[in-house]
Amino acid sequence: MICAVPLIAADDESRFGGKAVSLGRSIQAGLPVPPGFAFDVHAVDALAAKGAADENLADLLGAVGGRAAVRSSAVGEDARDASFAGQHLTILNAASSAGLLHAIVEVWRSAHSASALLYRERMGIAGTPRIAVVIQHLVDAGAAGVLFTRNPASGAREILIEAAWGLGESVVSGAVVPDSYRISLDGQVLERAAGIKDVELRISPHGGTVEIAVEAPRAYALVLQDSQLERLHALTLRCEAIFGEDLDIEWAFEDDVLYMLQCRAITSAAAPSRA
Repeated sequence: MICAVPLIAADDESRFGGKAVSLGRSIQAGLPVPPGFAFDVHAVDALAAKGAADENLADLLGAVGGRAAVRSSAVGEDARDASFAGQHLTILNAASSAGLLHAIVEVWRSAHSASALLYRERMGIAGTPRIAVVIQHLVDAGAAGVLFTRNPASGAREILIEAAWGLGESVVSGAVVPDSYRISLDGQVLERAAGIKDVELRISPHGGTVEIAVEAPRAYALVLQDSQLERLHALTLRCEAIFGEDLDIEWAFEDDVLYMLQCRAITSAAAPSRA
């Protein structure tokens, strides 16, 4: 049996990669991270080589609520000078043990793709890719997006939030023009700018995701209410107290519950409406 560990126990970056260790540290600090597990680099290599569903995958899927977000956590990923942004896959809504295995293998393959290997060479990163995998409960987000604790465009020490309807992948991939909110570090809303959110990415009942057209006026309506902006501001302060300044945070609201999906250092690759 190839085993995963609860995220809170993923404490060795050389085995579990930076993303898993950061999420584990966040859970220890009481941040609102969806529950999940991590396969270390050796387990992911073994699953990719085996190519068959391991007997504990169904149990893991059940433990995260029957639908999983499967994310890369490569050793050396999300450093300040090498983010691997856009190189390694994230697969949303693996909803069966076979689907979970497929997602893990596809994440492993993405780390060995020609573009990822070229990126490693360009960044001067030697050696074979070593990739761990994070499996988390997939938040059925009504609103989601990204948050920067320093404005990447101006360099100002302020909070920049980008938001859209549905799952946050539509913001990260650049599928929509998201809303933009600027907030001072003391919580004052400096600017609100509505985007064009004419598609919404939602969970499919059969696994995977589906794009839904968003009609006016909702496509042009602001996604976030003042109370939600206040909670994102509070999350920012908590994250900076733990991880320091200049952070790139992915977040989601499911109903009225706020989740933090990822927290990493802002890199040169991090910019609004990232593709």
